[in-house]
Amino acid sequence: MTIPIYPNTPNLQPTAAQLAAVFHLPLSDHPNPTGLTLHLRADYLELIDFNSKENGIYVDFIGGRVGYRRQQGGGKNQPLGRAIGLKKNATPRIIDATAGLGRDAFVLACLGCRITLVERSPVVAALLHDGLQRAQQDPETAEIITRIKLIHQDASDYLAHLPPDEKPDVIYLDPMYPHRDKSALVKKEMRIFRQLVGEDLDADKLLPLACGNAKQRVVVKRPRLAPFLAETKPTVSIESPNTRFDVYISNVL
Repeated sequence: MTIPIYPNTPNLQPTAAQLAAVFHLPLSDHPNPTGLTLHLRADYLELIDFNSKENGIYVDFIGGRVGYRRQQGGGKNQPLGRAIGLKKNATPRIIDATAGLGRDAFVLACLGCRITLVERSPVVAALLHDGLQRAQQDPETAEIITRIKLIHQDASDYLAHLPPDEKPDVIYLDPMYPHRDKSALVKKEMRIFRQLVGEDLDADKLLPLACGNAKQRVVVKRPRLAPFLAETKPTVSIESPNTRFDVYISNVL
């Protein structure tokens, strides 16, 4: 799916053109009348459907849910931190191979981890890039952002060609949740992401690649009742009310 970038005002044209060039997206002087548009405003870049009354999707590492998790998230003892293997003096180096909007990655960076975000969708990567740049300019989050690096590339290709000296301690996978026909209508963000990037049908192929590149462990985020990725039983699972983190320990794989 081709999504154009549309600057809200003429003075934003140079920034829009730069984003279009970096992420290989078309630049437009008007919104997409038949679907989604990357709308560049003065304050942020958002993915929006101009035919819908719903608000757009954008990356916010400063306020909102992510800002709340930064301040009230429960530290290293929260389920995500325990799954990653965070301890008092342990802050592993991480690759998030399915970065999405980067929320869990930002939480891990808040806890001291250095993390590489890998995102193959040019639209999602552009949203991430914009969110990271804005957070880098805010005094409350600037230091945290120094621990985050964004790579716009297919994760399978990235992991298949990862040099030995760049292998991380942990690889984190959060593929698109399995579609549930009988469930209630999924929230707006998930509906748009399915429209944009599909169902992550190749997610099973990522697990063996991740296991072959992680020094310590691979962590897979799943809905609590979902089947194991690639039908592969983990070493251990850490559950929260709606989510399960499946942990594959390297020395027992």
